[in-house]
Amino acid sequence: MNKTVIEHSWIPLILVACASFIITLDSTFMNVSISQVVADLNTNVTTIQLTMTFYTLITAAFMLLSTKLQDIVGKKRLFLIGAVLYGIGTTIAAISQTDTMLFIGWAVIEGFAGALMTPATVAIISGTYSGERRTFALAIESVMVALSAAIGPLFGGIMTTFFSWRYGFACELIIIIFILVMHKKIPDFAPTESKDDLDITGTIISFIGLVLFVLGILMMSEYTTPSVVVIILGIIVLTIFALFEIKRKRNGKVPLLDMDLFRDKNLRLGAIIILLSYIVMGGGLFAVSLFLQTVLKLNAFNTGLTTLPLTLGLLIFAVVAPSLVEKLDHKTLMAIGSIITIVGCLILIFEFRIDTTMLDLMPGMFILGSGLGFIMALSTDIALVNIPSESQNNSSGIVTTGQTLGESMGTAIIGIVLILGVFTGVSNAIDIYAPEHSSDEQLQQNIFDYFQKVGNVDTIKSQNSIIMDTADVIIQNAMGFVMLVTTILMFVVFVLILRLNDKEIHK
Repeated sequence: MNKTVIEHSWIPLILVACASFIITLDSTFMNVSISQVVADLNTNVTTIQLTMTFYTLITAAFMLLSTKLQDIVGKKRLFLIGAVLYGIGTTIAAISQTDTMLFIGWAVIEGFAGALMTPATVAIISGTYSGERRTFALAIESVMVALSAAIGPLFGGIMTTFFSWRYGFACELIIIIFILVMHKKIPDFAPTESKDDLDITGTIISFIGLVLFVLGILMMSEYTTPSVVVIILGIIVLTIFALFEIKRKRNGKVPLLDMDLFRDKNLRLGAIIILLSYIVMGGGLFAVSLFLQTVLKLNAFNTGLTTLPLTLGLLIFAVVAPSLVEKLDHKTLMAIGSIITIVGCLILIFEFRIDTTMLDLMPGMFILGSGLGFIMALSTDIALVNIPSESQNNSSGIVTTGQTLGESMGTAIIGIVLILGVFTGVSNAIDIYAPEHSSDEQLQQNIFDYFQKVGNVDTIKSQNSIIMDTADVIIQNAMGFVMLVTTILMFVVFVLILRLNDKEIHK
């Protein structure tokens, strides 16, 4: 099909955006379904959490290999191979009778398929559209990823409450079938390299490095020393990988990842902006959802409803952003978005109390989502703006790896922040309401353990005013600290945005 004709059609965008949506949805919607899955498969919580962890781990670990396979197999062909595998995996997951069957279908097959499809989504869009249409298309692809992460708990809550978690995987299968039926609408892209160009050694080193790094990040939720050691090992291995790739290119061989791409300022800064933005969104949603379910005692459905304003703000402003590029450049819009996000975080700092209602949180959530909408809609486009067409595949892999790592790191990092906030809150609360126990380390540890294990807040509410006031201080400190950290991260994003080059973005 002629590329000019395709550029007048949004069908290729719809197809790859649907793929991005379900790949991210897969990592979020089952969070609220764990107890039901445990009951249905006669397993335990640890096993299901391990399956969820491995889905993220496998997707991230194969990302760089997938990026190179685009050049060898072709963007469209690799995307469709991934779609077929994803369909097989989600079918196995939907009909699982044991936890092993679920692990194979969801974590292994879907995780690998997601890795094949994810870099190809951005590369297909960059190769199909140009100018303003590319800006809009990349914005929609980015916002579909963010939206699926945001509405995952609501979707999972609806499926689990009114139907079954199995229907969640079935819905993904329907989308995969739609993609495969309409696949001829996606343009063909000829391979640019042969299988002899595949860097096997680099692939193995990068795989080990990414596995160690992501595994260490995921282990951070346990707040243990081994997680730090694993992260450091991952960084060391990834550094060895970078040096190996530089040497390989100097020797005239094709590298798995062209490290020279990082010389491009926009790509380098853009990938970091995407990483931090997804940490803020993913981690913030995790902390807020935990608060809603433990303090307000909301079910999965109502938790999703409370976070819905963030989703709506994200969607509205992400769709509007590309149309404003002609009047205000990418940098300006993204800077405005970061300021709006900071305002949302600052509002939410003061909203978390033991007597907070759903309505108290909604304005701050909407503002937070609105600002992120601007950033997520335009960050991929500005990151790739100066990259030549022959390097688009490699660059798309860098961007999507940052996105995937952000999603993985968000929950773990904010989880640590939440624990530190609880610890500080316990100390402050005792100093205020029980100063005679300020030196009682055992009492402080007992209270800390209670909150860390998500104790029953309804029990606290039935106690006397001093106990309630103490719990209130702890909750304010913990959640306030989370929102303060997200504010700091967004300020870093703001500074990075100001350093971007914005020349010829909308031409």
